[in-house]
Amino acid sequence: MFKKLRNRFLVVNLTTISVIMLIAFASIYVIMYWNVQNDINMDLHRIADNQQKSPGEAGHPGSADGIPPKDNRPMDGGTPPPERSISFTVITDASGTLKDKNSKFTMDDEFYTAALEEALSIGKDIGRFTLDDSRWIFTVKNTGGGKVIVFLDITAQQKILTNLIYTFTAVGLLMLIILYFTSRFFANRSIAPVREAFDKQKQFIADASHELKTPLTIINTNADVLLSNSGDTIGNQAKWLQYIKSETERMTRLTNDLLYLTEMDDSRTGMIHSKFNLSDAVENIILTMEAVIFEKHISFDYDIEPELAVQGNSEQIKQVVMILLDNAVKYTNPKGAVAITLKKQNNDVLLSVSNTGEGIAAEHLTRIFDRFYRTDTSRARKQGGYGLGLAIAKSIVDQHKGKIYAKSVVGESTTFYVQLP
Repeated sequence: MFKKLRNRFLVVNLTTISVIMLIAFASIYVIMYWNVQNDINMDLHRIADNQQKSPGEAGHPGSADGIPPKDNRPMDGGTPPPERSISFTVITDASGTLKDKNSKFTMDDEFYTAALEEALSIGKDIGRFTLDDSRWIFTVKNTGGGKVIVFLDITAQQKILTNLIYTFTAVGLLMLIILYFTSRFFANRSIAPVREAFDKQKQFIADASHELKTPLTIINTNADVLLSNSGDTIGNQAKWLQYIKSETERMTRLTNDLLYLTEMDDSRTGMIHSKFNLSDAVENIILTMEAVIFEKHISFDYDIEPELAVQGNSEQIKQVVMILLDNAVKYTNPKGAVAITLKKQNNDVLLSVSNTGEGIAAEHLTRIFDRFYRTDTSRARKQGGYGLGLAIAKSIVDQHKGKIYAKSVVGESTTFYVQLP
């Protein structure tokens, strides 16, 4: 699926860029083409007009002897045309027979005759043809007794246009190759978050289904037991009902946690933030947990700096403290120790909750805040956990623009840190 998505992205991207490049290159070529054509037409008409102004050069009937001078110099002191290409002029009679020619360059008579035949065969006052691998343009000026035909070599200009097409083609292909690999690179990078989110969603659905499957199985089994002993009293079957109630409560907690995470992830969910005394909030959580800690015969130590205030939702921050402290108590080894500290660090408030125990391996530290992730699945299930507590804590801390992280020494201790602005 992701390969198809990447390929579709590449096709759309390359197609869009190709169309833009084609439009840009075509626009440049059209502008260049018309500029070249305008220059050619201006040169051609300038030469033709100059020939008409200098009748001696073009064999005009108004000349003294009707024969043009061969040095292409004006007889009346006029300025010669600013020719940039090879050009020549031929004079014909009314029937189209070559009478004379005028050129700065020496050419075979056959060439003049061939050029004249090409021009007359086109039958237009202006036209183009190819002769001896050269491209020529001509214009015909009618006189009283014949025609004056001016020829201009435009091979160089045509080569410019042809080379421009080749250049555009080469540059276009090179750019498409570069763009393909560049687009492929960025497509892979763009799809990576989508792939990760999709994989997490699949894993989330699988984990949630797995967690719901166990209590549903227990409920179904106990319901079957009840149905098979339908004649017995409720008192005698109370334990089966208790099992069903217990698993139902587990499913309720799991569902509530999932709904809570969904609400936290929803950016539209508004939270009421206000300034509150974090020191008092942490002390209240400690008071509620003291009995549990005492029953487990765990050493407990705390150091709370008084009158530390933060901006946020007090109930949610209390929930974070409760989650961390509850986890610390659950995973502390027998006769172990739990410690909680709250102090000011620069402009932030730092809360730390530590406990002795097995610790967390380094490869798990980066993933313990993922939903349903547990380093020890069997032990977590015995403790009644779903692997959602730390995910909820992280979501709350993120909403408060804070940081939550853990440090651990395997076989010794684990410490969770919450840094709030």
